[in-house]
Amino acid sequence: MTNNHSSILFPISGTFCNFIKLILLRVIAKKILRDFWGKYPDCEQQLKSWYNEADTSIWKSPNDIKIDYPSASILENNRVVFNIKGNKYRLIIKLNYHYQMVWIRFIGTHAQYDKIDASKI
Repeated sequence: MTNNHSSILFPISGTFCNFIKLILLRVIAKKILRDFWGKYPDCEQQLKSWYNEADTSIWKSPNDIKIDYPSASILENNRVVFNIKGNKYRLIIKLNYHYQMVWIRFIGTHAQYDKIDASKI
């Protein structure tokens, strides 16, 4: 996980105190992941791990993602593809770096992934 943060300075009696404001990612639609591992229980632990790691990360750029997930594929339109369970499954997210929001756009088998356009889903 990367440790990005922004600092805010507040004057207190003529001195300045530095407060750290952390903005963690917010992953939208965990239910999509739960529904998927209900159908494919062999990936439940990996999806839970991905969710917990992403939910406590701060990704300000694709480079931050590549540090945490070197095998992730960075696509156009702020989309990222993660390999789940040794590339048996694929997870596509759309990320808004400024607001630190992640939307799950697709989760499926590798065969299902091959039938979609990952940059437009």
